This record gives sequence, structure tokens and C-alpha cells, in this order.
Amino acid sequence: MSPVLAGVLQVLALVVALGLAYRPLGDYMARVYTSPRHLRAEKWIYRAIGADPDTQMRWPAYLRGVLAFSAVSVLFLYLLQRLQGTLPGSLGFSSIDPDQAFNTAASFVANTNWQSYYGEQAMGHVVQTGGLAVQNFVSAAVGIAVAVALVRGFAATRSGELGNFWSDLVRGTVRILLPIAVVGALVLVACGAIQNFSGIHEVGQFTGGSQQWNGGAVASQEAIKELGTNGGGYFNANSAHPFENPNGLSNLFEIFLILVIPFALTRTFGRMVGSLKQGYAILATMGVIWLGFTALMMWTEFSHHGPAFEIAGGAMEGKENRFGVSGSSIFAVATTLTSTGAVNSFHSSYTGLGGGITMLGMQLGEIAPGGTGSGLYGMLIMAVIAVFIAGLMVGRTPEYLGKKIGTREIKLAACYILVTPALVLCFTAVAMALPTPGNSMTNSGAHGFSEILYAYTSGANNNGSAFAGLNADTQWFNTTIGLAMLLGRFLPMVFVLALAGSLAEQKPVPATVGTLGTHKPLFSGMLVATIMIIAGLTYFPALALGPLAEGLAS
Repeated sequence: MSPVLAGVLQVLALVVALGLAYRPLGDYMARVYTSPRHLRAEKWIYRAIGADPDTQMRWPAYLRGVLAFSAVSVLFLYLLQRLQGTLPGSLGFSSIDPDQAFNTAASFVANTNWQSYYGEQAMGHVVQTGGLAVQNFVSAAVGIAVAVALVRGFAATRSGELGNFWSDLVRGTVRILLPIAVVGALVLVACGAIQNFSGIHEVGQFTGGSQQWNGGAVASQEAIKELGTNGGGYFNANSAHPFENPNGLSNLFEIFLILVIPFALTRTFGRMVGSLKQGYAILATMGVIWLGFTALMMWTEFSHHGPAFEIAGGAMEGKENRFGVSGSSIFAVATTLTSTGAVNSFHSSYTGLGGGITMLGMQLGEIAPGGTGSGLYGMLIMAVIAVFIAGLMVGRTPEYLGKKIGTREIKLAACYILVTPALVLCFTAVAMALPTPGNSMTNSGAHGFSEILYAYTSGANNNGSAFAGLNADTQWFNTTIGLAMLLGRFLPMVFVLALAGSLAEQKPVPATVGTLGTHKPLFSGMLVATIMIIAGLTYFPALALGPLAEGLAS
């Protein structure tokens, strides 16, 4: 079987698996967030944290819940790392330095999971399982909660109420993420991933020394890292490590975990707003972009531009033989079009254009299908922009799902799409202008610039993957990328929830003959075009200095 055919079959298998999970999972999540019942375990949690899950919140109260919970999570994870040297189960590792502890705490709470450290050489069992793995669950649940709040904003009628953050957080964790992650961990263990609490072992004698490996609860963390679109690996090699991702079957299953919730949330959206066709339109938009990026990535990495590529059958540098070009390319697109950031190959070793595709996937806003929750609310913001543009073209007041898109709504949507590019481009410009950050670059020229552009793109978009050529474990990068992750996560949420509150206060407008059909293929096509044009106009100059220049020169 040719590698190209193998890649096509893997994509088809993913489409079939995602299709089978789409309806039951999407409907189940809709029931989770609309049910009036609370499970017994959930009631215990509410009593423990002192929350009333039946109190309806307007958007300022909902936002305060998001920010308060996230601030406490950052503080807890920071202190856990700083105290690691005194905790049991630390495997003898010392406490984490302040700048790296801040960076890691911000990273995992912001659902980014950027790692400027070697996991197997820095973090013990307590920090890995009691800190990082816990944040993999709750940070993903926060993203879904914000997306559900925005959906309620579209569905509500003059109430201004968006639900209850604490109820949404607990339900997302207990009813959705936890049970699926348990099943996912069992599948990964069956595939060969490890799951233990062993210490450090010397695994062999080599010229000049020996190699040491430590075990850990790897399969359980791997499952939620992919399912929650987190991305942080137990080992520095991430999903390229055989303990995390043993073979081609586990690789395909991990890609499935990355994509299943973001895609299924479109049906949840359709079910909650009372129109499944609206969910299908958003799904079609996400699917077209994902398939297009996957095909383009495989084409760039399979292109033969020299004898080395011809012998290897493609651009195999930095890729695992277990996965090949196809398995690596599909994984790279899935992880950068979502906010996952897990890697099973080194993106820095991709062709110039291939590296650009990974960057562009993040720069779109990671909305195809995006992160758990963040992909859906990001796509709905882009739908609001597309509706506004369509309204300008035909001279009508723009409407989406029966809600008028007025001055306040479009300002909030515009702020949402501007904040992340501003963070990426400003931090990149400052890092390139100062002398010290440039010393962390392994490469010079266009590829070196791409290393820094990729780092801030990944941080501000809450992705977490890296070009792998940049030494980011410095005070400058730990601090600035940490700030980019926090601002890139929570500033957009402010605008999303403010928009949700504004929509929830409106009375739905009846559809007329002149109402734009946002459930039709024409709108999906316009939405794709809007996304590509906005991202292109925003990032093209920076991409031209980095991956495009490198790709055209090769």
C-alpha cells in the first residue's frame, strides 16, 4: 500500500468514526446542559464549594465565576510546583523555578499546555496527576461552559440569563470529560501506553553513560490531554514517545479524541437553539477547512523535491517511522486546527510551507473544529462577522438565529477577533527587536523568525505546540508567553460572554423572505471565505517573512 493511499484511508476512517459519534455525543451533551437534575456526586461538589447550581447568572456574574475559578487554579498549580521538592511522590525532583512555575501554571489553566521543560526530568507524580492532569479536565470544562453560555444567549428571550457557571463546570467534568477519558485511557493501555506510578529506572548502558526513564499515569493523562484539547505531554517527546503513543492504531485513536467533542458540539448547538440545520452549517464550515488543510499538508509533505525525499517517500525528517508522513500530517493539522498542541512529530522539521500550514491553522483562531468549547464560540463569533458583512452587502440589518447584530454586538465580535492577533504580532515584534530573546533561536533567517512567531502564535491562541527549535526556558519567554496565554484565553472570553448577555436580552426577530438563510451552503461558503480573508489580511505580512519565504526559497 502506498503511503498516500494509507493517509487517505486514515482520513476516511476518522470521518466514519466521527460520524458515528456525532449524533449520540452531541445529543447527550445537549441533555447534560439542559437537564434540571443534579447527580448525587455533583450535589456533594456544590456543597463543598458553597455554590447554588440553580441560580441563574447574567453575563457579569458568569464571567466572575470563570475568572475567580481560573485565578485560584493558577495560584494552586503555581504553589504545587514551588513546593514539589517537599512533597511525596516527587521522584527526587526539586521545586520548579518561579518563572517556569508561573509559565506552567498559566499554560495548563489556560488550556494551552505549553511546556518549556522536560516532563520526565522535572515533574513528579504529584504535580503530574494532582496538578496538571486535574487542570486538563477543568480547563476544558471551562471552555465548554463558555461556549454553552453563548449558545444560551442565542436561544434566550429577553432574560439576560446564561445559566450557572458552577453547574456547567461540574457537569462538563463529571458527565462528559471524565467518563469518556476513562474509556479512552483503557483503550490506550490496550494499545500499549503505560499506566503506573513507578520510579526512575536505568534502562541500559550506552557509550558515555546510561539512560533513565520514569513511569507514570501516562495513559490517563494522554486520554484527557487529547479529549480536552490540552496537549501537554508526560514526556518531552509528547505523542511521539512510545509510552504515550505506541503505534499507528493509538495514533489514529488520539486524533479521534482530539476532534470528537469539538465536532459534536455543533450538534449540541443546533439542538439547544432549536435548529439542527444551523448546527450542520457550522459543522460543514469546520469540516471543509479541516479536510482542506489536511489535504494541503499531506501534499506539501509528500512532494518530492530532491533525492532524500524520493528515497524516504516524503519529508520524513522529524517524523516517527511508526506514523510516517500521513499519520504525522493528519495529527499536525488536527492539533493546530484545535487548541490541542500535542505533537507526534517536530513541526520545525516540516517543509517551509508545511510549517506555515501549522501556523495558519492556529492563526485562524483554531476553529476548525477548534478546542473543546473555544472552537464553537470562536466559529459563532466568525458567523456573526459573516452575517454583518452579508447585511452590508444587501443593505439589511444583519440577523443571526433571530437576533439582530447591532452596533454593540459587532463591536464585541470585532474586539474578539482583534485581541489575539494583537498579542501575537506585538510580542513577536518586541522579541525580534530586543537582543536577548534572539539568542534562544536555534536557526537564523526565515526559519529562526518562524520559531518566535510560532511560539507566540501557539501561546496566545492557547495551542501549546512548539516549533521545537526555540529555547523557551528563559525568564523572557517564560514570562511573556505566560502573559500571552492568560490574556489570549481570558480576554476573548470577556467579549464572548458580554456578547452572549447582549443577545440574551433581545427578543427574537421573526424570519422574513429577506432573512439570510444561515443554514444553507451559501452561508457556509461565505463563512469559510470570511475566516480565510480575515486571517490572511491579519497575518500575511508575518507569514511572508517566515514560512512563505522559507518555502519559496527551497
